[in-house]
Amino acid sequence: MEQLLREMQNSKTDQDSLGKLTALVNALRPARADDQVTAVNNIRALCYLLEQNPEYRASLRREFFSLLDNTRQVNLYTETGILLNESMMTAVKRRIGAKLLPPTINEEHFSDLLGVIFHKPNDYLWLDALPQEVWYEIGQALHMHELQENEVPPHIRLQQLEAIQVLSCRISAIGLEPEIIRNHPDVERFESPFVRLNAEVLNYIEQYRHDLTARRAPDEDHSHLLVLLEQCEAIMGKVWKYASKNGASVSLTYHLLRLKQHIDRMKLLFELVDPKGEQADALIRLFKALVTAENRKNSVRDVFSENTELLALQITEHASHTGEHYTSESRREWLDMFRSAAGAGVVVGFMALIKILISKAHLPLLLEAFAFSLNYAIGFMLIHIMHCTIATKQPAMTAARIAAALPAPGSKEGYGTLVELIVKVVRTQFIAILGNVLLAMPVALAIAWLWWDSLGSHVVGPEKAAHLMHDLMPISGMGVPHAAIAGVCLFMAGLISGYYDNKALYNKIPQRIAALPLLRKTIGDYRSQRLAQYIEHNLGALAGNFYFGFMLGCIGTVGILLGLPIDIRHITFSAANFSFVLAANDFYLPMWSVIWGLLGVALIGTTNLVTSFVLALWVALRSRKRRLGELQPVLGLLWKRFWQRPVDFFIAPKQVDKVNE
Repeated sequence: MEQLLREMQNSKTDQDSLGKLTALVNALRPARADDQVTAVNNIRALCYLLEQNPEYRASLRREFFSLLDNTRQVNLYTETGILLNESMMTAVKRRIGAKLLPPTINEEHFSDLLGVIFHKPNDYLWLDALPQEVWYEIGQALHMHELQENEVPPHIRLQQLEAIQVLSCRISAIGLEPEIIRNHPDVERFESPFVRLNAEVLNYIEQYRHDLTARRAPDEDHSHLLVLLEQCEAIMGKVWKYASKNGASVSLTYHLLRLKQHIDRMKLLFELVDPKGEQADALIRLFKALVTAENRKNSVRDVFSENTELLALQITEHASHTGEHYTSESRREWLDMFRSAAGAGVVVGFMALIKILISKAHLPLLLEAFAFSLNYAIGFMLIHIMHCTIATKQPAMTAARIAAALPAPGSKEGYGTLVELIVKVVRTQFIAILGNVLLAMPVALAIAWLWWDSLGSHVVGPEKAAHLMHDLMPISGMGVPHAAIAGVCLFMAGLISGYYDNKALYNKIPQRIAALPLLRKTIGDYRSQRLAQYIEHNLGALAGNFYFGFMLGCIGTVGILLGLPIDIRHITFSAANFSFVLAANDFYLPMWSVIWGLLGVALIGTTNLVTSFVLALWVALRSRKRRLGELQPVLGLLWKRFWQRPVDFFIAPKQVDKVNE
């Protein structure tokens, strides 16, 4: 490291500033990006050398300012770390293309050179891990106060002012996008801060440049510009509040995200150009943000997470509201859930019979998959229309409800309420499973007996019965892995339900249906309004059930076509199939077969529930910028709560405890 500093000192030219700074960063970089101790030690070693040798720090400052003075920084401030004006899919394709065929380096743009200096894709990790005091030590070691007025190129400040002007124009343009105005109509009736911001910024920059030209210290006050930016942020909040009630879209969330990034960057630049302010913190934050963005500029994952975060929150919010219906407060609600699940169990018994009959028809592969899918889809939609409940669909909804009830970060209050909510969810899930299984099995047995009594043969033959029994085996029959696949489908169905609920609100589908002239002429205005109201409250559930049915019906065929051992197992259908197996064997099954069959049904159900719940909870927490680790305190409280009153986890109280509400 000292050798590099000595070479900088002895260098008579600044033409290779890029190479010298790159070599210095290579010397500072730890072997592992997560090695914070080595990174801190290397930085402090550099600070020691700079403190002890004024020539070293003078030469390092010269090389750095030389690089800045001979390059353009506007695109560094206005584009690096900020989403471009492009669709999400365009951004994905561009990043994939940049990974396959990296673009050339433009040595006139400092943003490209920053990527050369910090060329390791994980450099941002060790830089971000540096404590704040270490960054201050770097600034102190460089002795920036020693700089003469002619040593700091005015080009740097002018570039920052130009970047502020560009950001102002873009903020005004985004703020007047039709998507924004549609969700905040007041912008059209009153003077928009987005319009006033651009005019005020132009006046501010003109006065600042005039002071720089006259070689006097700028004293412009930008506090009124910060007020305008706050007004712009207030409009963003109103837009999102409106969208939370009336639906959001990918394009709206994209505009809001870009707007927030531009406003945050503009505030940061105002801190840098303020001659009276403390610039150290702003410079550190900007530097770390720029390096992080440069290292991750080709990350496809970041595009999806950034663009879908707000929309995912909106979708999970709809799932959260639905999840409120899956928590039983009183004994009456608990029994109502049992009756609702029992109704679904009856329907599933007949759905299982239809699936067996379709498989016995030996249709062509794709037609068979389509028939299976229609059986599942129509059956699940019928269950919803009848106001019945499939127990395995609850976790995708209740997980969002639990994530919404999680206390604020750092707060220890509210976990008691969350524990009570989980207790309600567990007992409601328990009684729903019982309702599904305890009715699906006897209904299937009754169907099998009537079939044998009427036709003189069993619904399934010995070979099919053996196959169905094998499917229940947890490991040898792939019962658990296939149940996990069904759990993923359940999770995706929950997302689809939330998506269509959001879509119905955002696109005003119910209102448009109610206004259809042909529909109003055919069934009248009153029935048209009733139909629109039903679609408003049920479109998501119907769409989720429809797609869930097609996922269950097609996955087995996809596995056959691809030669992969993938299929689905669902607890209610598995329970019905076990009843058909019992009937096919005239109820003469070895005890171990019965035990394994019942155990397989239980494990399939557990895997269905756990898989869909964990995935849904993970998405719901991420959409709220929370982590699964924040639920750790709940585990101990749940265990303690179980030992206090274990019966509450299975049976609802006759009267609701007002204290826990």
